[in-house]
Amino acid sequence: MELNNQFTQVDISEFYDNEPNQQVEPDAGIVLLTPKQQILYSEFIDLVKEKDPDRVEVFESRMRDLKKLATAIAAFPSLLERHDLTGGMRTPQLLIDSLIKHQERGDVTLALPSKAILGKGFIVAKTHTFSSLAKQSEKLDAPKKLIEALKLETVTMMFNLMAEDVYMNLINDNSQPMEYRREWCLSLLMLWEHRNDQNIENIAPVLQSVWLARRKLAPAFGTMMGTSELIIMSMQMDEQWIGFIKSEMKNPGVSQAMEEFLFGISTEQIQQLKEILKTKGIPAISRDEVSTFLGEHVKVDAGLDYRDFYSMYTIRRDNARSRHRLKLEGPHKTLEDYYIQYITAKNKEKQNNDIFAK
Repeated sequence: MELNNQFTQVDISEFYDNEPNQQVEPDAGIVLLTPKQQILYSEFIDLVKEKDPDRVEVFESRMRDLKKLATAIAAFPSLLERHDLTGGMRTPQLLIDSLIKHQERGDVTLALPSKAILGKGFIVAKTHTFSSLAKQSEKLDAPKKLIEALKLETVTMMFNLMAEDVYMNLINDNSQPMEYRREWCLSLLMLWEHRNDQNIENIAPVLQSVWLARRKLAPAFGTMMGTSELIIMSMQMDEQWIGFIKSEMKNPGVSQAMEEFLFGISTEQIQQLKEILKTKGIPAISRDEVSTFLGEHVKVDAGLDYRDFYSMYTIRRDNARSRHRLKLEGPHKTLEDYYIQYITAKNKEKQNNDIFAK
């Protein structure tokens, strides 16, 4: 009888204690440039070679520095593989369990993997780099399509930075289904590992459009309703955003988070302003007058720069976390938190429907 010595290869990750449908991808290192970014960078360099050849080396040197940084960070142990480290065995599942169970207050920098912390520096450097490319392309009178594409990539990278906070906020929300929280944990691990998030790439254009629409609008500080603003914005957004507005705005937390986003001031300042204007019998004021009436400087008229967006997001994020910690009224999440939470629920609903249809 002839023995069959053939065998089927099995990936070692199948022996991990992974939850169903929570497969991890092989480690491919940090994404230096996505295919789209590589095309844009090549177009930019060709433009510089043609119009300002003396500066080509400046940008190519900067890209080499980014590559060195990415290579150094990628040398740290992968977050998607099993490792026997000094502190003990580490697997993706143990990391996920740790993120869900250990919800310590205060700054968590020293509790996170080194790769996560170092990667944040990389994405900041990359964001600044693409911002420089966009500014230089304007100086060189590049095609508008290239300029806008570079600006969008810059903003998308900023959203990747912001996504880390959003995922952490949602993971720490005990009211969310455990399957959602585990999915957000896995998304966070993938973000830390590759410094690129497909979910954020898909929603970044929508959130940027909301930001741009907010900048074009002139909210009537007084009624603070924002109804007309929402209608105008919804007409400019995609179907997913319209669905979010229609189904979630009845939630007080969501509507208050939207008001904070629209008006650029906190829920507490909105209430204070309402009372002041009501007492004085003033129907509405402009953005420029908000600081005067509140008696403190507030930056309600942020520009289009990605740093303005992130700065105002962090203010809303910190306020929401403080309310949650102190059990105060008002939104305990940011608009971005609520939106990604909504998209996750819809995606799960679609997956379940597809399975049922089969």
